[in-house]
Amino acid sequence: MAGVTSPLRLTDIAAQAQVSEATVSRVLNGKAGVAAGTRHKVLAAMDLLGYERPVRLRRRSNGLVGLLIPELTNPIFPAFAQVIEQALAGHGYTPVLCTQTPGGATEDELVEQLEERGVTGIVFLSGLHADALADPARYQRLSSRGVPFVMINGFNEHVNAPFISPDDRAAAEMAVRHLEDLGHRRIGLAIGPTRYVPSARKEQGFVSAVPGAAADGLIQRTLFTVEGGHAAGGALLDRGCTGIVCGSDPMALGVIRAVRERGLRVPEDVSVVGYDDSPLIAFTDPPLTTVRQPVRAMATAAVGALLEAVGGTPVQRTEYVFQPELVVRGSTGTAPRGD
Repeated sequence: MAGVTSPLRLTDIAAQAQVSEATVSRVLNGKAGVAAGTRHKVLAAMDLLGYERPVRLRRRSNGLVGLLIPELTNPIFPAFAQVIEQALAGHGYTPVLCTQTPGGATEDELVEQLEERGVTGIVFLSGLHADALADPARYQRLSSRGVPFVMINGFNEHVNAPFISPDDRAAAEMAVRHLEDLGHRRIGLAIGPTRYVPSARKEQGFVSAVPGAAADGLIQRTLFTVEGGHAAGGALLDRGCTGIVCGSDPMALGVIRAVRERGLRVPEDVSVVGYDDSPLIAFTDPPLTTVRQPVRAMATAAVGALLEAVGGTPVQRTEYVFQPELVVRGSTGTAPRGD
C-alpha cells in the first residue's frame, strides 16, 4: 500500500531492515557515516512497509538504461529483468523495460525509441543477437552512434560487445549424464530452432553425449513453449524415449503433459529434465528437475560490463561464460525395466 500518511515509525523500519533505530534516523536525516548497503536496506524496508520516502532521500537518476526482452510469458525473462533492474537502480540508473510481442514493435523500433529518449546504454536479453540468421550490422550501427550495450544469452562474432552466456553445451551434457546415471538408455532432446545460438549449443552438447541421436530421430526441434514441448514430447515417446531433455522449463511442462496423455507417469515411466529453473518451477507436479541458469550472477555481470562501457572503459568482444547447475527434483527417476 503505497503512500502511507501516518508518521514514520523508526521501530518498524529498524525491525524490517534489521538495523538500529539510530541507523534509520541517520539515513532519514541524510547523515554521513552510513554504508551504502545499509542505506539501501533502510530504503527497501520503507518501501516494503509502504512509507513514502522523504523528498531529500529521492535520488536523481544517473540516466536511463534500456532493457530489451523477448516476452514475459516465459518466467525466466521476468526473473532476469528483475535482477537487472535492481542492479541498475543500485547504481542510480533508471531501467526502461521494453518487451517484444508478436505483431508489436520490433527490436529495431524499440532501440530507435530508446535512442530518442537519450538512454545511457542498452541491455539485450535473448534478442536478435542470438539469431544466427539476423543481420549483425544493426549492432555495428548502434555502436557507431556511441550507445554502449551488452548482450545476454546469445553470441555473434561480428558484434563488438560484451556477451554474457551460460554454458549451454555443458547444460545438455549434464542433463544427459544425470539420466544415464539413472539407467536411461533411450534419451531424447526437445529443443528450439537451431538458428538460435543457445539452442544450437544445447544440441551440440546433447549430440556429444548421445552419439547418433539425430539419425535415430531423438532430436525434436520445436518452439520454446508448452505447446512446442507437448508436440516434441509426443514424437520422442513414439521413438521409445524414457528420458527427455528439454530446452526450457515451459517445454518440459509440455512434455509432461504429453506423457500423461499416453497414460504414463513421470518419473516412473518417463523422466523429464527442464532448463532455466524458472521461479515457481519447484512447485510443479512433480517438482521439475532442471538445469539452473545462474540468473543473478549473469545479470549482475551484464550490468557491470555495461556500466564499465558507460564509464569509458573500451568495450571488448568478449564472451563471459557462466556454469549452470543441475537441480534434481521429482521429475526424474530410475529408468523403467527393459529400457
